[in-house]
This record gives sequence, C-alpha cells and structure tokens, in this order.
Amino acid sequence: MNEQDRLAEHFEQQRNHLRAVAYRMLGSLSDADDAVQEAWLRLSGANASGVDDLRAWLTTVVARICLNLLRSRAARREEPIGPHLPDLIISPPDGADPQDEALIADSVGLALLIALDTLTPAERLAFVLHDVFDVPFDQIAAILDRSQAATRQLASRARRRLRTTATPDTNLTAQWQLVDAFLAAARDGDFDALLTILNPDVVLRADGGATGPGGSLQRLGAQAVASGAITFQRLGYGPTQRALINGAPGLVAFTGSALFSVLSFTIAQGRIAELNILTDPLRLQRLDLRLLEPGWRAGRASPN
Repeated sequence: MNEQDRLAEHFEQQRNHLRAVAYRMLGSLSDADDAVQEAWLRLSGANASGVDDLRAWLTTVVARICLNLLRSRAARREEPIGPHLPDLIISPPDGADPQDEALIADSVGLALLIALDTLTPAERLAFVLHDVFDVPFDQIAAILDRSQAATRQLASRARRRLRTTATPDTNLTAQWQLVDAFLAAARDGDFDALLTILNPDVVLRADGGATGPGGSLQRLGAQAVASGAITFQRLGYGPTQRALINGAPGLVAFTGSALFSVLSFTIAQGRIAELNILTDPLRLQRLDLRLLEPGWRAGRASPN
C-alpha cells in the first residue's frame, strides 16, 4: 500500500466523525459534505508523514473550514425571513441508519441545532468542539487564534446563551405515546387536552422558505400552538408516516401525490416543548426518504 492509499484509508475511517463535526457547525448536510471533501483535498496535498494524531489534525482542518464558512455567512448577513431550520436527518421510526448515527449522536437534537444559529461563529466552534466532541481548549484556541482563557470564555458564553434550550427526553416509547395523544386531541378538536400535552412556553416554527405554503412563521405559547394544530387538522391534508427526525419523533406528511411537510417534536419533561415543521418545497425535494417504507413513498416523494 502506497502513502496515498494509506491516507485514503485512514481518512475514510474518520469520515463519519468529520461529517458530524461539520454538520453541527454548519447545520447543512451539503455544506458539511463539502467541508469534509475539502479536508481530504488538503490532506492528500499535504505532507502528513509527521502527523501523529490524524483524527485531531483532520478535526482541526474541518473546523477551520467551517469557521470560514460561518464567518462568510455572517459577512453576507444572510437573514432568512422567518424561522430557518437546519437540514433534517430522517430515519425509520424504529431506529436510525448506521450511517446517520454519528450525525444524531451526543444528544444534539434539533432544538439545540436551531439554537446554535444564535451564536457567533467563534462561540459555536468553541462550544461544538469542546462540549460535544471533547476537543481540548488548547487545540480550539489555536484554531481561533486566541488564548485558552479567551476560548474558555467563548464556550462559557455559548453555554449561557443555550441554557434555555430544551433537553429532550430519552424514552422514545413514551415520546411516541405523547405524539399520538397530541394527534388525537388535534383531530378531535380537544383544545383542553392539547394544553395538557404542550409545554406552556411551547415554540412552533414553520420553515416554508421563499415558496412554501403559508411561508415561514413562529408561534409561541400553548394556546396559540393548540389553536394552530386544530386548524391544521381541519384542513384535511393527506396521510402521514412516522419517522425519526434527528433522532426524535416526527411525521412525514403528504397531500395528494406530493410530500407536503416534515414535522419534528421536541419532548422535554413529559410535554411537547417544540414543534419544527419544514414545508419549503425546494428543501423537501432534497430529502432522502429511501429508508422509509416503500409503500408510503410510492408516488408521493422522489428522493434524490
């Protein structure tokens, strides 16, 4: 085996880890894949004979690439109209595909991914690398070109800003039971039952992009979300299929022959704390639904 083949083999062993780092940094699967590919190009063009810890070296490279992308976004002031959801990881309701396990591990649910968008690029890097991937502060400080003390402060500031983010429950069976109760109450128009299921401060986000039905919106509070759930059920949209969305209970909904929306629930302390809905037609077309039941997919969605 020549040196290039050896590097390629070692790189493939780290690919899932690197993709997980980039996804948490960027919230975009396509951008994460681009960052990982760029890391391979840099590795293949470098003299890596003196690298003792290739995983650490590659993590640093991917982190620098992601940091530059985040700073570029901030410089362009990309402010979406209304809520913007990160790319969704869709799995069968009985468990995630092994390839996706690294992307949804470490209890980094959709609620936290959304909250990470409120951080500065430096705060996000410090928090993700240290708190999620246990990268030491001296390595992170070198990436940010800051002192270790300043880097620790960035991570601490990020933790304070993320402190109100809901920590998802871990009992998946109990979560599905709550989702079923929510759907039954919405179907029956039982407003009071919905209020007992929803956290009083529940947040509903709908990301419709530029062309989605109803656009993008955000509702706050149990009463507003309960009213919206009853109205949605009365509109009579088509069938739904259970799915795990970033490891949490969710629904894939259809209208006619088209994929209409993907809904994810964040359940914390036995109540629904967040509902996040993707209705952006362009992003729905890019979702990979191949792992869901073929009978539901036929004629309804065309995954790439």
